[in-house]
Amino acid sequence: MVLVNSTMRPLGSLAPDFSLPSVVDGKTYSLASFAGKKALLIIFACRHCPYVVHVKEELAKLGNDYSKEDIAIVAISSNDAENYKDDAPEKLKEFAQELGLSYPLLYDESQAVAKDYTAACTPDFFLFDEKRKLSYRGQLDGARPGNSIPVTGEDLRAAIDCLLQDKPVSADQKPSAGCNIKWKAGNAPSYFG
Repeated sequence: MVLVNSTMRPLGSLAPDFSLPSVVDGKTYSLASFAGKKALLIIFACRHCPYVVHVKEELAKLGNDYSKEDIAIVAISSNDAENYKDDAPEKLKEFAQELGLSYPLLYDESQAVAKDYTAACTPDFFLFDEKRKLSYRGQLDGARPGNSIPVTGEDLRAAIDCLLQDKPVSADQKPSAGCNIKWKAGNAPSYFG
């Protein structure tokens, strides 16, 4: 495990398109799948990372708490499943079902989508507005495995609530921290140190 921070992609960046299968039902999703929603939250996650495991209940709770709001949520796993078997699609499906995720969990086998988003760690959060411009990227909250800060999702939830209420999202954003994305041999992007 290598601890890394998110890249803090420039605010205002447009969301790159993608076309990825859901590990639960095999359905393919793209940006167009979420058209018409006022906000879009993309979460890069996996099953085995202790940082994701630490917040997994909150990840499920986010989907439930915002299910009636004008926001779409999607999770993407980009880890090398050949070398990290817990992040293979069938194991990710079990993970999604165990948590009762109310949003799709997609598998980025080529890792191209993670690169397009400059995702660096799990979990890594990207919140886009109605025009799919990046409004928030950073931590869920201050909780980390081993610290005494409770998992509340307060940083991300504050950003979501601002977007949904047509209020500006604070630019004072702290990077997410977690395990590095498990890149396939020779596939690590240049932004990943």
